[in-house]
Amino acid sequence: MDDILDRARSAVSQRAELPGMSLLEHLEELRRRLIHSAIYLIIGFVVAWIFHEKIYQLMQAPITYALAKHNLPTQLIIHNPVDGFNMYLKISFMAGCILASPFVLYQAWLFISPGLYQNEKRYVTPFMAATVTLFLAGAFFGYKWVFPESLDFLFGFSKQFRPLIEVNEYTDLFLTVILGLGIAFELPIFVFFLSLFGIISPRFLIKNLRFAVLIVFIIAAIITPTPDPLTMCVFATPLLFLYFISIGVSYLVHPASRRKRKEAKA
Repeated sequence: MDDILDRARSAVSQRAELPGMSLLEHLEELRRRLIHSAIYLIIGFVVAWIFHEKIYQLMQAPITYALAKHNLPTQLIIHNPVDGFNMYLKISFMAGCILASPFVLYQAWLFISPGLYQNEKRYVTPFMAATVTLFLAGAFFGYKWVFPESLDFLFGFSKQFRPLIEVNEYTDLFLTVILGLGIAFELPIFVFFLSLFGIISPRFLIKNLRFAVLIVFIIAAIITPTPDPLTMCVFATPLLFLYFISIGVSYLVHPASRRKRKEAKA
């Protein structure tokens, strides 16, 4: 832990030597980026609201498939008249955030880029492309395979009961699984930043592999909607694969590795 803190302080001190803006200029720049991000989020929400019924149809497809497979009624229920409206608001907001995320990430990049070295700024395009791609890959993995199979297992396990599925409870479960996997797939991006600033290294990731496996399975146990070990392993396998990819990413961007490659070319 002390080694990580020392690397973080070193990275911060190196950037302190760069010519920058005053505190007030930083605050003004932050305000500008937050306003722009809020505008993009509002636009994303409006676009998502226009298509809220189609978004709900996509969201309902896994539960409809699982219910129909077990010869159960496919229509979800509500407890009061406002539940349907609140659900549409929720899914429109989440879909709007996903639509606006590339633009919000670009605003974040514009805010932090003045504090980066010139050679580090070339990572912006790969960073944005990888961030969006990994999130969508995680969400698609959950939507296409994990979530439907989990629902199929649950209904098969509880076949002696008649389900009355409330729409808001299903929405919360859907968002937890899909967004949880989407965020979990961002692991290489998280490692990218920590390695870029020299806070962690490939050696650190390899040394703590056993702890990483434990944490991955804990995360899988939290996200998975079913308690069976098989589903948890299905969740954990791509996360472990991404961890090994993260080791390679760390090697590519860590300052020490880059120095060695530069010295070898010289």
